[in-house]
Amino acid sequence: MTCTLANVTFNGALQIVVYVAVLLALAKPLGGFMARVFDGPVGKAPLGLGAAMGWFERLVYRLCGVGINADGSAVEMGWKPYATGILLFNVLGFIAVYGLERLQHVLPANPAGLGPLESGSAFNTAVSFVTNTNWQGYGGETTMSYLTQMLGLGVQNFLSAATGMAVLVALIRGLSRKCAGTIGNCWVDLTRATLYVLLPLCAMLAVALVSQGVVQTFDGPREVKLTVPLSYGEPVKNDAGEIIKNADGTEQTRTVAVTTQMIPLGPAASQIAIKQLGTNGGGFFNVNSAHPLENPTPLSNFMEVLAILLIPAALCLTFGEMVKDRRQGWAVLAAMVVIFVPLLAATYWFEAQGNPRIAAGAHGVDQSASGLSPGGNMEGKEARLGVAGSAEWAAATTAASNGSVNAMHDSFTPLGGLIPMWLMQLGEVVFGGVGSGLYGMLMFVIVAVFVAGLMVGRTPEYLGKKIEPFEMKMAAMCVLVPCALVLVGTATAVLVPQGQTTSNPGPHGFGQILYAFSSAGNNNGSAFAGLSANTPFYNIALGLVMWFSRFWIIVPVLAAAGSLASKKVTPTTSGTLPTHTPVFVLMLVAVVIVVGALTFVPALALGPIAEHLQLVHR
Repeated sequence: MTCTLANVTFNGALQIVVYVAVLLALAKPLGGFMARVFDGPVGKAPLGLGAAMGWFERLVYRLCGVGINADGSAVEMGWKPYATGILLFNVLGFIAVYGLERLQHVLPANPAGLGPLESGSAFNTAVSFVTNTNWQGYGGETTMSYLTQMLGLGVQNFLSAATGMAVLVALIRGLSRKCAGTIGNCWVDLTRATLYVLLPLCAMLAVALVSQGVVQTFDGPREVKLTVPLSYGEPVKNDAGEIIKNADGTEQTRTVAVTTQMIPLGPAASQIAIKQLGTNGGGFFNVNSAHPLENPTPLSNFMEVLAILLIPAALCLTFGEMVKDRRQGWAVLAAMVVIFVPLLAATYWFEAQGNPRIAAGAHGVDQSASGLSPGGNMEGKEARLGVAGSAEWAAATTAASNGSVNAMHDSFTPLGGLIPMWLMQLGEVVFGGVGSGLYGMLMFVIVAVFVAGLMVGRTPEYLGKKIEPFEMKMAAMCVLVPCALVLVGTATAVLVPQGQTTSNPGPHGFGQILYAFSSAGNNNGSAFAGLSANTPFYNIALGLVMWFSRFWIIVPVLAAAGSLASKKVTPTTSGTLPTHTPVFVLMLVAVVIVVGALTFVPALALGPIAEHLQLVHR
């Protein structure tokens, strides 16, 4: 396969450059705004939001029993009560979503008359939305009532995103405080993240999406006339349901004319806004952001893919503001960009090369010598979005643990599909989920400074805090637990008959299973669609992987936050390792990539790499 620039267009390259530039330009003001939100006193927030919603914030605290100090600040918690509150909050969220799914047939706001979800699917979906994964083994418009979509899935999109932000803020406080026994109040952090960050941003994005044609209505499905009527042959059956055959043994058929189509509607724009901004990803419709009522125009596509990375990128600068050293925030953001941009470009490159087995060009010209598909690989992509728009979305959604799609990842070229899969396997720290991406990256920072300390023979430090065995154990757990869940889950699935439900044999089938567990184990939610995952085995297996990969990480992060908060700050000396320099950025990048490569390259060699070799050498 000859790689050339033949199908890499100027428009496609410009689209990617503009996307990255706008993302970085918006990150700074939003990052500063969020720092003021989380550092602000009770009932107050920037841009007049406190004046408008402060009364509601205080009401929530009264309902939650949050004490208020004489200076107006909230009573804080140690890391153990903070973690207990976070876990309890999410368990209650799981119960609420599961109950709505199972009882939706007797609840209102169900104009299509949809029945209850099967218990395994309901369990999987409830876990998925609570863990910010939004893995979907169902078709939204044919499975979920409006009430379930709004009150269950939509609300949980906010709360799961707020959970990630709260845990991150607690870790930042642990790094910035000295000799402290508290890391904040989980109820305050959850409330302020939802009320002052997620709700305003989502309201603005939802209105913008409605202006582009995204639907937002309580009307039921609407029947419309087809502009081009269709017809097809249908077998004729007798009263017993058996197909009637002609004398020559052929089946009797009758022509069926199709002149109308049922168009599903619903309150989609509000859920799409939070699914992108909260790095949730669960679509209102089955085909997600490839659906013209979820993503109708190039502008809506740009706004949605920008929203996927906006808060994760901005939180890096929030981190710099809250630790009173902006250079630290820019260093972490730079590490993410250094990893993301080349992988985004590579995804576009591989998809632009297309399938080398397609030899005939658009005008019948034999292109087998170059190995290029004219126009690149358009299988599974929307013609209105093209190769560049699809590659850009695939890289962004898997870098951000978002999981929404505007193209079928299963139809990407082997190497084009490998990169989104590997972006997940890096631990969803580039840029990762809202909050969860940055606290995952900070665990990698701890590993990096520990390695650097060993290299120079000094006790490792980060932001003046000594990194000791306890912090390293917590960081190692955060880095290795998702890896273990992915690999053990994949191995189990390929060994048991219940796991072998792929539509393809060989390397691609293995890749479908590996992608599913990579997605679940890193709380992403996207999929290689050839895997039949709405089965008892996968509903339970993926549900458990999603749950443990989320909360088995959150608890060690909060434990590390508590330990760091209790430490005193060591004065900076000439021997202190600077963690804001290009050298440290490159070291952090190397640690992330080496861990991902050593862990997953053998598995990738059995899947997409083997599939690529079969494709080009067959």
